[in-house]
Amino acid sequence: MAWQGLAAEFLQVPAVTRAYTAACVLTTAAVLELLSPFQLYFNPHLVFRKFQVWRLVTNFLFFGPLGFSFFFNMLFVFRYCRMLEEGSFRGRTADFVFMFLFGGILMTLLGLLGSLFFLGQALTVMLVYVWSRRNPRVRVNFFGLLTFHAPFLPWALMGFSLLLGNSILVDLLGIAVGHIYYFLEDVFPNQPGGKRLLLTPRFLWHQAA
Repeated sequence: MAWQGLAAEFLQVPAVTRAYTAACVLTTAAVLELLSPFQLYFNPHLVFRKFQVWRLVTNFLFFGPLGFSFFFNMLFVFRYCRMLEEGSFRGRTADFVFMFLFGGILMTLLGLLGSLFFLGQALTVMLVYVWSRRNPRVRVNFFGLLTFHAPFLPWALMGFSLLLGNSILVDLLGIAVGHIYYFLEDVFPNQPGGKRLLLTPRFLWHQAA
């Protein structure tokens, strides 16, 4: 009964959040039993010379083995992806999918410069950044330790990564791509002479309909 209730609750989650979260969990489960992370990481040579194109997607789905880091990332993926989809992207599934595509493509291109192999954490930080800029007056409680306004949250996450001894390059990439998206989508169109440059492709509207 408990599993049925949990499944029913999960089915109430918006489609994009549900699909991405499930893909991340299933990818991690597959690594435990079937796959190796070496089959998932982003490697331009293997993608473009060996045509292992799945790596363009799987590097966004693997957050490491089961442990604190995995559950920490899943918490933020689920929470902020859902809040975006139920908030500023409510009724705009195609636009939300396009934000994922825009962020993923830009991160992949920039990741080439930094030799980054897994970009899921950067995508998570991008989601948090966009949400935080669209909700600047919301106060966030950071694990009961600190309380601050939402725009500081991406920087708090970066500081937390630093405390854990992780590279902050991935966090900076997520912040940079998140800011580019936010500027092009929310800031530039409202400037004198500005206009929307990020137009969702028509085929995504058909798929989301």
